[in-house]
Amino acid sequence: MIAQINPETQAMVDFGRARRRALIRRLGNAMRKDDFSLPAFEEVRRSLGVRNRLPLARTEAVEVEKIIGSVGRSNDFDACFLPVRPDVSSRWESVDSAFQRGKELPPVSLYKMGDAYFVNDGNHRVSVARYHGIESIDAEVVTFRSPRVTPAEILGALPNCSGWKSRMRDKLKSALSSRKRTRNR
Repeated sequence: MIAQINPETQAMVDFGRARRRALIRRLGNAMRKDDFSLPAFEEVRRSLGVRNRLPLARTEAVEVEKIIGSVGRSNDFDACFLPVRPDVSSRWESVDSAFQRGKELPPVSLYKMGDAYFVNDGNHRVSVARYHGIESIDAEVVTFRSPRVTPAEILGALPNCSGWKSRMRDKLKSALSSRKRTRNR
């Protein structure tokens, strides 16, 4: 028999794991002298010279990996939307617990510039979705008129938010495929 864990306890465990992942990622970035902090919307808006926004928001499904920044919480999460501060635990855990129970969560509120999205409301929901590998999230999107920019252009390079197991699997696949090509010659 497999013991089941209640959603509140699972949320606490998930938060601890997410914080450890953020710490490990930060240490690795420091060793490589990379800075993958979460971009602040106002800084990016000013650097691109974006001033106007379209007045209507529309609800749509947005790919979570295209959400690259935050309007007001960029110090609470890293570039992979993992929590970096312990004081976000209660809200993060309550969102994760609701996710574990299968509760319907309200759409997040996003600002869109080019192909990149910034969280206006719902940072914890985005963080939990990223943690669990959810591909898309419902969002109310307000579009800002801007040059066509991609998340990679804003960040300089996209952070690798997959875990070490995924990276090892990708390296192994790459090594095996190059080995097959060498044999076929």
